[in-house]
Formats: sequence, structure tokens, C-alpha cells
Amino acid sequence: MFLQLDPLVFMGTNPEEDHQDIIDEMHKTLRCMRATEMEAVDLASYRLKEVAYYWFEMWEESRKEGIPPASWSEFVDAFIDHFLPVETKAARATKFENIGQGSMSVRDYHMRFAHMSKYVIYMLPTMDFRVRRFVQGLSPLVINEAATTALNSYINYRNMVAFAQATETHKLKNRMEREGSNKARSGGNFSGSFGDSGGGRSAFRGG
Repeated sequence: MFLQLDPLVFMGTNPEEDHQDIIDEMHKTLRCMRATEMEAVDLASYRLKEVAYYWFEMWEESRKEGIPPASWSEFVDAFIDHFLPVETKAARATKFENIGQGSMSVRDYHMRFAHMSKYVIYMLPTMDFRVRRFVQGLSPLVINEAATTALNSYINYRNMVAFAQATETHKLKNRMEREGSNKARSGGNFSGSFGDSGGGRSAFRGG
């Protein structure tokens, strides 16, 4: 079944490849198979070729004799530590620290936040940390309501995203309605009315 799902092959020779994406794709395949922690390492290593497989062999040999087989989480940590340069990890961490919604919609901000957070899991050890960091980067349009909700009730990340999106939609709709109402009022304001000039009244009276 593993090969039928056509899992990715990783050679470790392309510097443009995103190593976190490689791991994520492997994990999706293994989860679909319901592989155990130990089975996952064996199956994933089967799709490592050339440089990547040489690394795996050396990594296995470097583990102490007599200890249990490596778990998936151990394999992932070792894989990322080896193939993702320290400089790249540091740059991604800095980029994540500075992420904010800016002019993006809440949806686009969430997608960017979710993608970048994969590289800094250690910075988001709990759901509370994840929610608060997401709220911290929201735009002024919705941050007050989101921050209050985060403080006053337990809310997971998915629900916070939904709440922020709903708040943004509601406020943008109200803003558009106000602007439309203001334009209608300003367009309907003009001075005087037909036949309301002093000259016209004088001529009429003089007749």
C-alpha cells in the first residue's frame, strides 16, 4: 500500500527543496496507512536515495546499541537538523517573529502563519502560545475583539481564526454600509429649490 500512495523520493541533493515539506508529505502518507512510529521510520527511509540514504545509514549507526528502534519524532528531528542549515532555520525564526497581517485578509494571514509556524514549532509549545502569537499579528481592525476573546475564554487556534474572520467580515460590511450611506447623503444635499429665488417672487408680485 505504501508504494501505491506514491510517497515522495528524497535524494538530498537539491538545495531548493523545502525539507519541512518533504517531511510533511511523508507524514501524510504514513498517517493514511496508519503506520506505527517504528514502521514510519522504516517506510520513510525506503524513499531516501543517494546522499539522503547515506545520511540515514550513518545516523542509524551513530545511535547507541541496545536502545529501542528510532521513533518517527526522533527521525524527523535528526532529518531536519541535518538537512536544514542552521542559518536557514535562524532566518525562518526571525521571519516568523516579525509576521503580521498588515494589508492581508485574516484568511491569507492565517495561511501564511500556518505555513511559517511549521519551522518554529519550539516557539509554539502549547495551543495558548499559538493562539496568542496569531492574535498578536492581527490588524487593528480585529485585534481588540480577538485579544479580548483570547483572554476571557479558552479558544483553540482554529476557532480563533474563524472568530477573527467573522469579525473582519462584519466590520468591513459595516464600513461599506456607512460609506454608502454618507455618499447618498452628500449627493442629496443642495441649496434652494425650484422657483425659490427672490427675483422670481418680486416679478410675480409686481405683475
